[in-house]
Formats: sequence, C-alpha cells, structure tokens
Amino acid sequence: MNWALFFFLALMRGTRIYVLNGTDPEGQPVRYGLGFDPGSKEYFSVDPVSGVVTLIEELDREIQDEIEVLVSISDGLNKVVEKVRVFVMDANDEEPRFANLPFTVDVPESTGSNTNFAIDRHSGVLRIKEGEALDYERVRTHFVTVLAKDGGGNYNGKEQVMSSTATLTINVIDSQDSPPSFVGTPYFGYVYEVSSPGSEIFTVFAKDGDIETPNSIIYSIESGADGVFGINQSSGCITLLTYPDNLRKEVFNIQVKASEVNLQGIVMDFAITTVMIQVVDLNNHSPTFYGETGPQETFELTMYEHPPEGEILRGLRITVNDSDQGANAKFSLRLVGPGRMLRVVPQTVLNEAQVTLLVEDPTAIDYEKFQFLTFKILAVEIDTPERFSATADLVIHLLDTNDNAPKFSSDIYIARIPENSPGGSNVVSVTAKDPDSGLWGVVKYSIYGSGSDLFIIQTDSGIIYTQPWANLDAEVKSKYNFFVKAEDTDGKYSIAEVFVTVLDLNDHPPEFNENILEKTMIIGAPVKIEAIDDDAEEPNNVIEYAIMKAEPDNIFDINADTGEIKLKPYIKSIDIVQNITNQKDCTWSVVVQAKDKGSPSFSRE
Repeated sequence: MNWALFFFLALMRGTRIYVLNGTDPEGQPVRYGLGFDPGSKEYFSVDPVSGVVTLIEELDREIQDEIEVLVSISDGLNKVVEKVRVFVMDANDEEPRFANLPFTVDVPESTGSNTNFAIDRHSGVLRIKEGEALDYERVRTHFVTVLAKDGGGNYNGKEQVMSSTATLTINVIDSQDSPPSFVGTPYFGYVYEVSSPGSEIFTVFAKDGDIETPNSIIYSIESGADGVFGINQSSGCITLLTYPDNLRKEVFNIQVKASEVNLQGIVMDFAITTVMIQVVDLNNHSPTFYGETGPQETFELTMYEHPPEGEILRGLRITVNDSDQGANAKFSLRLVGPGRMLRVVPQTVLNEAQVTLLVEDPTAIDYEKFQFLTFKILAVEIDTPERFSATADLVIHLLDTNDNAPKFSSDIYIARIPENSPGGSNVVSVTAKDPDSGLWGVVKYSIYGSGSDLFIIQTDSGIIYTQPWANLDAEVKSKYNFFVKAEDTDGKYSIAEVFVTVLDLNDHPPEFNENILEKTMIIGAPVKIEAIDDDAEEPNNVIEYAIMKAEPDNIFDINADTGEIKLKPYIKSIDIVQNITNQKDCTWSVVVQAKDKGSPSFSRE
C-alpha cells in the first residue's frame, strides 16, 4: 500500500479537505478509516470507499496547531494503520488586542481642544490638535475611541482585515477662565396682590464657572425693576419694595447681574440673566356696569316700536368692567327678558367692553302689547371658582307707531228688520277696534255697495240705520247685502260684509180670484178653488181652506190644503143627491173660507 502525508489550512466545518489514495497488491478493493487517540477531539471523517476526508469540527490554530490522526486501509483481511501528523495553517481570524487597559490621562484645559484629537497611526501616540483649547466648564471628561487594525489576511478563502477598539478617558483639569453662570434658568417669579413690602419674591443663584477654584458671587439689578423690586447682593433674593396697588404692569422683566469677585474684591467677570416677575391677580373684584357718570344699575331708553332687525339701540351708553386680571377678569354677558327681542354683544368679555344691544325680533317689540320692556343684563365670571356676577336693569319705553289697521269684531254682520219699519230705524251696530294710540286709534265708518242705498251708517258709532225715506217691503225685496269700511286717520282700513233680511209681516189677507165662482161638478171628480196671499214668507202666505156654509148641507168635503171640494163618499149618483135635496136642477151653494196661518191671521170667504 502507498500513503501520502497531508496538511490543512483552517477551514469551515463540512469542507472536503483531502482524498486518501491506496491500492492492494492482489487487486482487492480497499476501505479507508480514520482514528484518534483516546480523549482527543475528532476533527475529521472519511468516506470508507472514496477516501474523501471531510472536516467535522472547525479548526483554530491559536488553540491547536497540530493534530495526530490514525489513518487505516484494509482489503478485508489485512489492515495497515499509520499515524499522520496534520499541521493546521494560520488564517486571519484574530483581532488586534490593546495592552495596559483601561487607559486614563489628565490634561489641563488650557493645553488642547475640546473634541479634536488625533493619533499617530503607526506609533499609537494620541495628541490634541494644534490651535484649539479644552474647556473644563463645558466638558470635564473626554472619551476617545481608538481603532487598531491588522494588515489583513486569508480566512476561509477570503481576504479579511481584523480590528479592535479601546476607549481612552481624558480628564480635563480646571483653569481660572470662566465667567459665572446662573443655575436653573429661565427664572419666573410671582407677586400677589396681597403681598406687602419686604416680601420675598424669588431667589436667583449663580456659581463661578471655574468649579475647582471658584470666586465669590455678588448680585445686583441692572434694569427693569422700576423701583418696585430690590435684590440682596449676597443671597440673590429679590424682594418687593412697594405695595402691589402701585404696580402698573402685569409683567416685570428684571435684568439681574452676577459678578465674580476675587479675594482682593476685584470683579473678574460677570453674567446677566432675565427674571420675569408676573403680578398675580386675585379674584377680588366682581364685574361692574358703568354709565356715563360711573357705576350704574339701571339704564333707560325710549324708542319706537318695531325697529328694524339688527338695529343697534343707540341711546344706551353701557360699559362693563372687571378690575381683576387674566382669567379672573373673563366673564360672559347674557340678556334675560321677555322672548328673544334683543341680543347682547359681546357675549364673552376680558376685562372691559362696551355693551351693545341689537334688535333680534322686531315684531315682538309691540307697543300694543307692552308700553315698556324690562330686561336684566347679567355678567357672570366664567373660569373662576367664585363665579362673581353683576346685573343691570334695562327699561325700554316704547313709542307707538300706526302699525295697525282697524279690525272688525266680525267679518260678517247679519241683521233682520221687519218690513214697514219707519225710516231711520236701527238695523245693526258694527264695531271695529284699532289698538294704536291717539289719533291713529280713531275709527271712522262708511258703507258702500249696490245694496246700501236704503241704509246709512253713523261714522263715529258704527250704527247702521234705514234711510229716513226708506220703505222696506218684504214682498218687493227681502235680502240686502253691502260692505262696511272702518278706516283710521292715516288711511289704514278693513272691510266687513253686512247681510240684511227684511222680515215679512202678515199684512195681506188671502184673496180669491173671483168673489163668486160657478163650477160644474161631475160625480166622482173634485172641484178646486184657489186663493192667493201676497205676503212674502211662510206662514203668512200659507192658506187653509174650510167650508163655512153649504146648501144642501152635509154633502160636501173640502181639502184644507189644496181647496179641492168633493162629494161625500156615500153619494154615488145624482139620484141620491136629488133624494136628499128634493131638487131636480142640482144647483148648490157653498161658502168657502180661505184663511192664512199668520199672526194675526187674515181670512176671506
């Protein structure tokens, strides 16, 4: 059998790294095997037929650079084993390592820049860039990250560069070079209305920028105090010098100076900051209404009814004011009164406003309904827990305008008058009212129309009479209608209709067409007589008939409504009549009465 020694580079697991090659002198097929000393890590495996050797564990030269392997070959009967040394070649898989870590250095702030550091790439010497200065007050410690890279090499068939980093701590040493600085800015202070002189308002604090070697600080006010505030030069406490009632501003912007003084009392440096002090209002005032001469609780105005919509009530001079400040002086305005006649503006007020009232519903402002209107203007604080409020009374006296036409109590008047009433008789009284005042409410009456000729109206009272010469006759004309007009002094008017019925009187008796009538009666057939009553209406013209006298007696009947005269039912022939009367010529006399149903009743025979 023939063998070959082999060496391996560091490769990835599963990599095919070698092929064993051996033969049997008798020409028998051979099989391959790999073995390792007991307790050793098995890095390789072999295919027993092909002899392909595969890496089953990753190699690391820095841990183990040489591996002993027992390689075997067998023809089934004989077996040869040899120990082979496998050398692991180096790959670029290790990063550079820094020594002497952690690394800390102290540098005075006057010797270098704040962030600009440079390093020599070959020697590793770290330097501060020229022309810059470190600042202890700004940055006391710098952390510089240094990168170290190797020259690169092969790893798993690829070129690879390895690197590592280290952080260097550079402490800046303080020098006497910084001005004072205020702590906790911006500064805001408050002074309340109830504060008294001497009250402490706010305390400022400044410290020397050179922390390691600080100097003393003294305080002073440069501007903005207006003689209202002072400051303690040692403590920096700002105090009130006067009463808050004298404060004319809501905000004071005070310039405060902090000076750095050395042991000899010399001012080395200084800093200035702004302290904003706000005058805080307490809610100790209620809204107040003012007139032209001062506070006022009642306002009066005289105006005409029905002003145009949107018109401003210009006769009012109302101002409302709340002497507090900010949210304490914010309040709403509301108008309380009948209906929605008026609207108040503005509805929200801050501190002070001119109160304006606008007409919203002109039709409701009606003199005929109200001669004066009373409202309350209500001012109520919005955002305060106290909700202080105030009211003012508004009285509006209305003046009348001629905005109404006379109106009849009815659109139709129905009258009845007996016929033959004398001229000048009272027919009916019409009434119209005009709610306007004065002359605008005075009503005059007149009548017109085709049926008005027989009538006359009293212009002031509305009483309708018949004309003095009028002769009413229901039989001639029983129905009249005409119009009556009610008009005020400004020409506004309304119309009503009058219907007059002439009442019929029973002043006509019934009349027969002829006083003596001759009729020929055929047995079994009636004879009819007829009378006429000239009265116009029932029952005056309703006639009732009756037999008053007959010769011979008891042989006739009459229909009271129609006037039909018949023989009594038992008379069936002329012989019966002749036997009753003993007369042969059959000529009879009957007296018939026609009587109307009027009251009193009239009749004719």
